[in-house]
Formats: sequence, structure tokens, C-alpha cells
Amino acid sequence: MSKKIIIGITGSIAAYKAIQLISDLMKKDFHVEVMMSESATQFVTPVCIQSLTKRKVYVDTFDDENPAIITHVDIVKDADLFMVVPASAHTIAKLANGLADNMLTCAFLAATCPKLIAPAMNVHMYKNPITQRNIQSLKELGVYFVEPTSGILACGDIGKGKLADEDDLMDMIDFALANKPLLGKKILVSAGPTQESIDPVRYITNHSSGKMGYAIAKAAFCLGADVTLVSGPTHLKLPYGVTCIDVISAKDMYESIIESASHQDYIIMSAAVGDYAVQEIADEKIKKNDETLTLDLQKNKDILYELGQRKQANQVLCGFAMETSDLILHAKEKLEKKNCDMIVANHLKTAGAGFQGDTNVVTMITQDDMLDYGLMSKEELAYVILETLMDLEGQRC
Repeated sequence: MSKKIIIGITGSIAAYKAIQLISDLMKKDFHVEVMMSESATQFVTPVCIQSLTKRKVYVDTFDDENPAIITHVDIVKDADLFMVVPASAHTIAKLANGLADNMLTCAFLAATCPKLIAPAMNVHMYKNPITQRNIQSLKELGVYFVEPTSGILACGDIGKGKLADEDDLMDMIDFALANKPLLGKKILVSAGPTQESIDPVRYITNHSSGKMGYAIAKAAFCLGADVTLVSGPTHLKLPYGVTCIDVISAKDMYESIIESASHQDYIIMSAAVGDYAVQEIADEKIKKNDETLTLDLQKNKDILYELGQRKQANQVLCGFAMETSDLILHAKEKLEKKNCDMIVANHLKTAGAGFQGDTNVVTMITQDDMLDYGLMSKEELAYVILETLMDLEGQRC
């Protein structure tokens, strides 16, 4: 059964951006009901939105087609989420003080489902202590917020006040709709490749895209965890709500992870860390003078092994394995040698699996079990990995 989302649009120049969000939610098979403040209709028309949702857009509190139904109460009874996007300073002030003078504010007050607000306004209006007090009051009542971004605003001012990017809006919708079994947990995730410099121009790396690690970080945040992502160089957008530590080399990653590890409940090492680094990095670009070039490489510190040696009784440690032959054999050996609770073995040679794609095929290996998972998206797989790790943690209790 599809989730029901109430979208409330207020009088902000960013109101037009809500149209694309609504369209994308419809494509994801959400049941979308839309309410607008009177001011919002000055920026976008109800007819435009009705053409997307195929449902009536509500503006007037007293526009009840059926006298037996009080719309602003009835429509939110089975809602899974009430989202105000964009939210003007005026509407935020009303919501913070319990004012109910239009369809949107009445319905918001009547709703018992999770609530999410995405502010959009002038930078000085947003930073005004009164607005910040109103936002804080709503947060203390359990209302979620998607922080606005900085940039050139419609009025010409530069600063924080732009409506959050749609990716961030979608991430927070997922967060608001999800159960929070990892609430209070700290999770460290590594992702992406590492780069080992040869000279100021060249480096040694691998084909990792970081997509699996970023998907795990996003899923962990949606499930309520406090997530730190240690990421090698990628072109991926950071998931909303995740703290990121950017690194380049295996040495950088080792230092960042070891420094943070002792405070974590779960550590998930999905990064493709380089095994070797150049022994002496050239100060100048190496000239193409000879037919061959010999580089002396030295072994990098084994981060997963070090984590296994330092693992605390309450910690869950997950590693990844990728081999071109004898994958399961090597993964089982890695599980034992690195003192891991689980190894996720990537089937590199299987169609749809591997580094750059959006899907994967894996085998999850624990001390007591081995589970094969067919082709699925990395976003789906991220939740499966986290659920399996939660089960392993639960078995200890």
C-alpha cells in the first residue's frame, strides 16, 4: 500500500519547486494530497498541481464538498507524513504558535503523523532570532526540518535561505517515513577508492565508485543512526544528515577511521582501500624518457585488521570482499583473520554487480551463516546489510 503524504505549499517564490517534487513523488507511487495557502496561489495555480495529482487541491478551510466530512481533520487521519514545502517565515510562525487560520495550518494542527518542514525565505528573515526561535520550538515538539541552502536569493541577497535541493528533500522524506531502530546508535561507514600519488600529476587507484558505501550511510541515517562517512574521492552527492570526512590516500583513511572507531557501535568498511602505496613520491612529474618505469611499492596498513584487533565487545564490524577467483573461500578467511562479525562478498564477475553500477549481487557471510542475495539495487541492499547487522547485535543480548 502506497504511503500518503500531505504537501502544504506556502507563499514563497520557491513554490514552483514544489511542482517537480510532487511530480517525482507521484512517479514513486506515493499518494499525494496538496494544500496551499492563499499566498501560495499567487506563485503557482491549484490547476497546475491538480493536473499532476489528479486530486483536488485544498485552499479554503470552508470548501467542504461533503457536509458530513470536515476536510482538514479527515484528510490527515491516515496520512503517513505532513510536509510543508516551501515554508515561509509567516507560516512557520503560525505553526510554532498553534495558529489555525487556513486549510494548511488547520490540517497541520490536526495531524498526528510525522511532520517535515522545508523553509525558504530571505537570508535575513531566516536568520532573524524570531524565526530561529519558532523553528527551535517546532523542533522541540518533534517536527523535522530540511535546512535551506546558501546562494543567490530571488531578492538578490546572498546567503542561507534557498529551498533545499530535491535530493535532500527526498532523503528527509525517506528519513521521516522510516522506523528508527538505530536511533541513538553511532555508525562509521567507509566508501569509495583511495588514491596513492606517484608524482604531482599521477596516482594509483581502483574502479570503486563509492555508491555502496554512500547507500549504506544514507540508509543508516534514515534508520535513525548518527552516521559518519569516511570517503575517498568520488563524484557522489553526500546524503543529507550524514557527517563526511574526506580523505585521499589509504594512510589518510587509516588515520581518520582509527581516530573515530572507538566511539562507534557499528563500523562498516565498504571502501576499496589501496593495498600498496608508492614508496617515494616524486617531487616533480616523472618524464617519459624510458620504455619502462619501475615503481617501488610498500604495503599499506590493513585498516580492517586493525579494527578487528581493537574491536570492543559492544561493536559490530563488517568488511567487504571482492575477488576474481575463490570469492567465498577468501571471504571466509577474511572473516576469521580480520575478526569481523560479517563479510559482504561482492560477486564481481556476475552481470549487474561490481563497482560502477547501481545494482549488486552479494553473499553475506557470518560466523554461523551464509546468505546469497540476487541482483538488487545498492539502496535496497544497504537496508538488508544493516538489518543483518542489527540481527547480529541482537543475538548478543
